[in-house]
Amino acid sequence: MTTAAVGRAALSTADQLARALADPNTVWPGGRPVGVRAWPQSLAGGASGIALLHIERARSGRGGWDTAHTWLATAVHGEVSAAANANLFFGAPALAFITHRAASASSRYLRVLDRLDAATLTVTRHRLAEAHQRIDRAERPPMKEFDLIQGLCGLAAYHLSRHPHHEITRDVLSYLARLTEPLPDPIGLSPWWMSVAPTGEPHADYPGGHGNFGLSHGIGSALSVLSLALLRDLAVPGMVDAVERICAWTDQWRQGDPTAPWWPGHISMQQVTDNHVHADLRPRPSWCYGVSGTARAQQLAGLSLRDPVRVRAAENAILATLRDPLQLDKVPEIGLCHGMAGLLHAAWRMATETGNTEIAAALPGLADRLITALGQNDQFPELLDGAAGAALALHTYGTNSAPAPHWDTFLALA
Repeated sequence: MTTAAVGRAALSTADQLARALADPNTVWPGGRPVGVRAWPQSLAGGASGIALLHIERARSGRGGWDTAHTWLATAVHGEVSAAANANLFFGAPALAFITHRAASASSRYLRVLDRLDAATLTVTRHRLAEAHQRIDRAERPPMKEFDLIQGLCGLAAYHLSRHPHHEITRDVLSYLARLTEPLPDPIGLSPWWMSVAPTGEPHADYPGGHGNFGLSHGIGSALSVLSLALLRDLAVPGMVDAVERICAWTDQWRQGDPTAPWWPGHISMQQVTDNHVHADLRPRPSWCYGVSGTARAQQLAGLSLRDPVRVRAAENAILATLRDPLQLDKVPEIGLCHGMAGLLHAAWRMATETGNTEIAAALPGLADRLITALGQNDQFPELLDGAAGAALALHTYGTNSAPAPHWDTFLALA
C-alpha cells in the first residue's frame, strides 16, 4: 500500500476499535474484571485509559464528547485514591491527567479537575518530602520513588503538562536534578542504582541490585522529563548537569555501533564488575525497556543539549530497528508498552520532531503490520497493552497531528 493508503487504513482501524470500545457495559459485560490494574481509575488497564482514547478522538473531531464523557464518568466513579498508591497511572493523578486532556479542549470538567489537581499536588509534596529525606540519608532509591509508573517522574510529567510554571513543577524538576547527584559509593555506582531487582523487590538473581535504563521503571523517564523541561525553557539549577550525568552513564553502556546503537534495559552488579553486556541481553524494541523508549529519550536529550551527534545516534537506533525484520519480530504484541503500537508511536514522535524523512518512510510498513495483527485475534481493551493504546497510536499516525499538551505525556515521549 502507498503511504496515503496506510494512513487511511490506520484511521479506519482506529475508528473500528473505538466503536468496539464505545460502551463500558459492552467492553466489560457483567462489570469490570478482578484486579487492581482494571480498576476504573487505572490508566494502564481500567476505564481511565479507555477514556483517554475517546477524549483524544473527540479533540480531533473523529469522536463524540458524549462517549468521552461516559468513560470519564466511569473512571471517576467511586472512591478516588490519593494515598501512597496514587501515581500517574493510578488514582487522583491518573484521573487529573485525563481530565486535563478533556478540560483543555472542551472547557468542561474544570471543577472536577481542580479537585483532582489539588489531590495530586498533595501526593506530589508528600513524595518529594520522602525522597529528599532518603537522599539526606544517602540511601539508594526504591524504584517507586522516581520511576514513571509509580513515582516522581510520572508526577513530574503530569505537572509539566498541566501547569509548567507552577512552584510544584520547579520543585519536582529540582528533585530529579538532585536524584542524579553522586551518593557515597566505593565503586562509583550511579546515584539512581537500586538495591532491588527489576521487579522492584529483592531477588537472589540481583544480589547487588540493578541499574535501570527504561522509560517505565528506570532513569530513561527522568532523562526525557528533564530534557522536555529544558526544551520548554523551564530550567532549574542543576538540570543541565543532571541531563549530562545521565547521558554519560547511558553512553558508558551503549552497545552496537554509531549506525545501529542500542542500550540495555538494565544491568546487574555482575555486568558492572565485568564491564560487559552480552549481545544476547539486548532488549526487544519495546517502549518500556527497549529502543522505542531509550532512543526517544536520547533524542530529547540531544535536542535539549544542542548535541546533533546524540540526536543522530538516537535516530539511527530507531531507524536500524525499523529496518531489521529480526527486531520487529521481537514485538508481535499490539500494545504501547510491549508491542508494535509503542514502537510505531515513538518512531512517529522522533520522525516528526526533527523531520527525519528516513524514519517517516519506514513507518507505513510498521503501521500496516500493526493493522494486520489487530485483525487476527480479539484483543484486551486496555490502554497500555491492548486495543485502546493501539487505536491511539494508529489514530495519531493517521491524523499526523501533534497538538500540545500531548496524550503521550504518560509515556514520557512528549
